[in-house]
Amino acid sequence: QVRVVESGGGLVQPGGSLRLSCAASGSSFIIWTMGWYCQAPGKQRELVATITSDRNTNYADSVKGRFIISRDNAKNTVYLQMNRLKPEDTAVYYCVARKGPGLDFWGQGTQVTVSS
Repeated sequence: QVRVVESGGGLVQPGGSLRLSCAASGSSFIIWTMGWYCQAPGKQRELVATITSDRNTNYADSVKGRFIISRDNAKNTVYLQMNRLKPEDTAVYYCVARKGPGLDFWGQGTQVTVSS
């Protein structure tokens, strides 16, 4: 079992920045793919960004050039730096730890609200 805990959400004005953190338990963190997803009210959960063990990254088109995913294997933590935030980025952001096919472990989510 893997415990995944997100933090760093909050209220920010349009154009502002936030950094989300996700801490995952487990000694094999270094080989897992980690990801961030978001879910807005009334919508399905969708991909924001992923990062592999080799630090290859993948981003949704809507966040390319604004968000940066990174990882610190020494701290078992993955980050999502969110810049130039827009009201449409408002959602609950979830972190996922991928141990292997069919082995996804999700956090409880952290709310990000972009509003003036």
